[in-house]
Parts: sequence; structure tokens; C-alpha cells
Amino acid sequence: MNRRISASILAADFCRLGAELARVSNADLIHFDVMDGHFVPNISFGLPVIEAVSRCTEVPLDVHLMIEQPERYLDAFAAVQPEIITVHYEAVVHLQSTLRRIRELGCKAGVSLNPHTPLEGLRYVLDDLDLILIMTVNPGFGGQQFIPAMLGKIRDCRELISGRPIEIQVDGGVSLENISRLAEAGATNFVAGSAIFQAPDPAAYISQMRSA
Repeated sequence: MNRRISASILAADFCRLGAELARVSNADLIHFDVMDGHFVPNISFGLPVIEAVSRCTEVPLDVHLMIEQPERYLDAFAAVQPEIITVHYEAVVHLQSTLRRIRELGCKAGVSLNPHTPLEGLRYVLDDLDLILIMTVNPGFGGQQFIPAMLGKIRDCRELISGRPIEIQVDGGVSLENISRLAEAGATNFVAGSAIFQAPDPAAYISQMRSA
């Protein structure tokens, strides 16, 4: 499976968002952490920002719903035509039907797990999944330090999917310093925000991440 770099727009300068998007035009995905202030202790942005970004870039969109009851908003987010919509395991009551609905709306279906959440609950929905997002920090704020214990969780996830074409995405503290270890553990999709947007040349940094 190809490895992909996802630039997290949460770390961009929103005063010059169009220019920021141009600086990461070589990313494989633009990643959106949608936060509601309830499921996570922060509020980020919603549909208007995602819709604006969709008009300013040709890079596919990756929408990570860090919100309560995400199933209520799937149709609205799918209307922006993202490649991926990811919901949190901890926030959904009927996970299988939610994942199926995401696919019905024409998007790839992802599920995210907080650092403390075990993988076992995904065993029975693997055939409904296109992506598993392993949070490598506690969600809610950018710029946090990577949790080293998550390397073991990534390895366990690779064993769990057992060769299925499911991307293993990692989000939180991802940088040039640890991307090779994450890839070795089994990650195939790498979300980075601060590391990319705070680099002097974000496009060059993305290229370096691919090489690493």
C-alpha cells in the first residue's frame, strides 16, 4: 500500500489560508480536525472552512470528525466531497451502520481510536473500513508530543487488519524525527500539522517526510 502524507490544516495560518494551501500542494491529503468542544476540549472549525478550502486546492480532503454524534452530520460533510470521513470509535453508538453510511455517501470510511482505546472493538467491522486512525496524542490540541507506546498499538493494528487494504493513519506529534519508526511499525498514512506548517519550506518538508 502506498504511503501518504496528510497536511493538517489546524496548524496553518488562517489569516493567509490560500497561501498556506499553496505551500502544501504536494501533500497527498489535506487533513481537517473538526472539534466541537464536547468530545474534545477545544473548538476548531466546521463546514464553512472546509468548503472554502475545497475551492482553493485540488488536493483531496480528509475530514476527521472529533465530535459527538457524528452520524448526524455525515450528509453535510459528504456534500463537500472529501475522500475520507473518519469518526471516533468512542463517539459512535452504532459504528457499523455509520461506516456503511459514509461509504453510501461516496467517501472512504475511517474510524479513529484515542490512545487509551483498545483495538479489539474493530475486529467485527474491518470489512466496513478503509482507514484506521491511531491517535498518537490525546486529541484536542495541536503541537503535542508523540506518545511512544503507540508504536506497539500500530504494530498490533497491522496484525489485526491481516493484509486487508486498510490504511493505518497516525496523527499527533508526527515529524521527520519519528516517521521512519512509524512506517516500520506499519503506519501508511501520516498526519502532520505543526511540523509541516512551521517548516521554512513546507513542500520541501513533505518531500523529506516521504523520503524518510
